Amino acid sequence: MTPRQRAREQAMSDIKRIAREQLAVQGGAALSLRGIARELGIVSSAMYRYVPSRDELLTLLIEDAYNAVGDAAVAADARCERGDLVGRWKAVGTAIRLWAVGSPSEYALIYGSPVPGYAAPPERTVGPGVRVTMLLIDLIRAVGSPPTAAGPVVPEVVRADFQGIREALGVAVDDDLLARAVLAWTALFGLISFELFGQFVGGVHDHAAHFDHQLDRLALLIGLVSGA
Repeated sequence: MTPRQRAREQAMSDIKRIAREQLAVQGGAALSLRGIARELGIVSSAMYRYVPSRDELLTLLIEDAYNAVGDAAVAADARCERGDLVGRWKAVGTAIRLWAVGSPSEYALIYGSPVPGYAAPPERTVGPGVRVTMLLIDLIRAVGSPPTAAGPVVPEVVRADFQGIREALGVAVDDDLLARAVLAWTALFGLISFELFGQFVGGVHDHAAHFDHQLDRLALLIGLVSGA
C-alpha cells in the first residue's frame, strides 16, 4: 500500500476501535462521530473524509461483528471431523458463545435491540449475517435422515414463511429440516442472549456448564443424535 493508503487504513482502524469503546459504554444509539473526532484529536468535519455518517459507521461495525462471529463459527467447525455432527454442533455453539462473551457490545449490536432511527442495508449485512445460519443448515442437512419421531404437521402459514426463508437464503431444503435449523439458531442465540443480558442472574451460576449441557439436549432435539 502507499503511505496514503496505510494512513487511511490506520485512521479507519482507530475510528472503529473508538466506536466499539462507545458501544461498550453507551450503546449503539449514542454513537457519535463528533465524540470519535474528539478522541482522535481532529475536527469533526475531518471525520467525513473517512465515514460520511453515523449510519455508515454502524453498518461497518455490524459487518465486522457478523464476520467476526461467522469466522469464529467456521473455524471451529473446520477443526472437527466431518462425520462428528454432535462434535461440530457443540464446537460451533461454544465458539459463538465465547465470541459473544468476549465481545458483548458487538453481540448486542447485531442480536440485541435495534438502534432507533437506523435501518441496516440488506445488501451489505444480510450476507455476513446469515453465515452462521447457513452453517447450521449445512450441519443439520448432513444428518441425512429425519429424526426418529416424525415432526408435527407444519401449518400452511408457517410453510409460507419457510418458503420465503428458503428463497432469501437460496437453499433447497424441506420444511422439517428448515424448522430444525430455525430452532437450533434461535435456541442457541437465546441461551447466549439470556446469559449476556442478565436473564439467568440468580438461577444459573456456571454459564459455561449450563450452555454445554443445553447444547447436548438441543443436539437430540434437532435430530443430530438418535432418541433411542
